[in-house]
Amino acid sequence: MPRWAHNKLPTAVKKRYFELLHQGLKGAAAAREVGVSTSCGSKWFIEAGSMIVPDPGPIAPRFLTQDDRIAIADGLHARQPVKGIAALIGKSVSTVYREIQRGSKDGPYQPWWAHNQALLRRRRPKEEKIRAGEPLRTTVRTKLAEKWSPQQVSRYLALPQ
Repeated sequence: MPRWAHNKLPTAVKKRYFELLHQGLKGAAAAREVGVSTSCGSKWFIEAGSMIVPDPGPIAPRFLTQDDRIAIADGLHARQPVKGIAALIGKSVSTVYREIQRGSKDGPYQPWWAHNQALLRRRRPKEEKIRAGEPLRTTVRTKLAEKWSPQQVSRYLALPQ
């Protein structure tokens, strides 16, 4: 019978494990570093969606961070009311409710899986049209240089050419 369970460890241990993975350590090395077995680290990795999505860097304060998601999971684990969790992280109650709905994968809320999914949703799948097309960029620059408003340029571009 095991003396401890992977889900009973403090969230700081799990957080440190994923930080080490983001830094480029292999799963076994990261597990050794935080003091858990390789199989425990593998289980955490699988629960998180079996992938490490590169963090795109700083985001707007209106978005939830990984720390916010961990605070939500800790609050749910401690059976705090959602209103209290929302006040703790400084977000609206409806945002926290939506996050719990989205991040509950086959049962309880999974903050690391939810964060990976959020990062995947944020990524733009294709390049913006203005960056991709030189003729479009030239037309927009020309019209703006002629003191056209952005609305006028937009209407001009919508006309059949």
